Amino acid sequence: MLKKTILTAFAVAATCGTAALAPSAQAADAPGVAFVYLANPGDAGWTFAHDQGSRAAEAKFGNRIKITRVENVPESADSERVFRDLANKGNKIIIATSFGYQDFALKVAKDFPDTVFLHATGYKKAPNFGTYDVRMYQGAYLAGVAAGYATKTNTLGFVASVPIPEVVRNINAYTLGARSVNPKVHTKVIWINSWFDPGKEKQAAETLIGQGADVLIQNTDSTATLATAEAKKVHAFGWDSNMQKFGPHAHLGSVEANWGVYYTAAIQQVLDGKWKNEPVWWGIPQKAVDLGDVNASALPAEAVKAVAAKRESIASGKWDVFTGPIKDQTGAVKVPDGKVLTDPELQRLNWYVEGVDGALPK
Repeated sequence: MLKKTILTAFAVAATCGTAALAPSAQAADAPGVAFVYLANPGDAGWTFAHDQGSRAAEAKFGNRIKITRVENVPESADSERVFRDLANKGNKIIIATSFGYQDFALKVAKDFPDTVFLHATGYKKAPNFGTYDVRMYQGAYLAGVAAGYATKTNTLGFVASVPIPEVVRNINAYTLGARSVNPKVHTKVIWINSWFDPGKEKQAAETLIGQGADVLIQNTDSTATLATAEAKKVHAFGWDSNMQKFGPHAHLGSVEANWGVYYTAAIQQVLDGKWKNEPVWWGIPQKAVDLGDVNASALPAEAVKAVAAKRESIASGKWDVFTGPIKDQTGAVKVPDGKVLTDPELQRLNWYVEGVDGALPK
């Protein structure tokens, strides 16, 4: 999940937060686990979801680890200073929660071979540097199933961030899910070329609604899309975390990332001396992603049942979203019947499925 540049977050916190237990309650030699955040966690979105994950680890391990959180670290060369400072302070594990930290964290990792670095959504590796991600497209598919039942105009809207494979996967998955229950559905997409820009997100949502979209979803970080849907009396989904309170009537559910399941597993592996730098990409089967907080009162009963059935199919590992036959916008078969796109194919996905309107930006 390629993340994220928030231009307003230039002030780097020297340190921010520690484990919930008082220092006196922690073992003096407890290994340090440091989380580096792009922004302040707030109460929704990308950084909030990672912060919730860190707190799940904190709850599990208690005084067996000592947690540090550093907020508002930009994806720039200055982040290298933050990573180096955390390594110099003896942290056993340093977790870089945004894609743009990749090269800076990797540079520091090479100088501290006894420190384990975990990097969200990246692709580079070193003996002590591993990557992890979650399959948000699986949750987007479930949202699409619900949207296919909820729409009255058969027009869905997608507020998209930047045109990279991660986001294209989610657009396609949302559309595939909707068309699996309502073949008349089509999806309109507006790109804002930013991960976080509430003004642009609001404007994009308003434009989509003006074009007839009555169920919106986003692959951006603010709550503006859902809030706009609430104001315009249409439906929408939250993203990354539960956003229900920002549009309680509009909200049909939120595509939620549960980073805690990975953080607790990875920290345990390091503590046990069993960690390996193999890429991790977890989804619904590992309870790392879901369509959560589904608003059953706003959906027909058959929609809720259909979402549950598809969730079970994915959770079983017997079926996944990009299972053929799948056609592209031109009607050409891109995924033959019985074939499933591999992870490398998903990670370079650069075409729209049938039902998505408009051209993919180059």
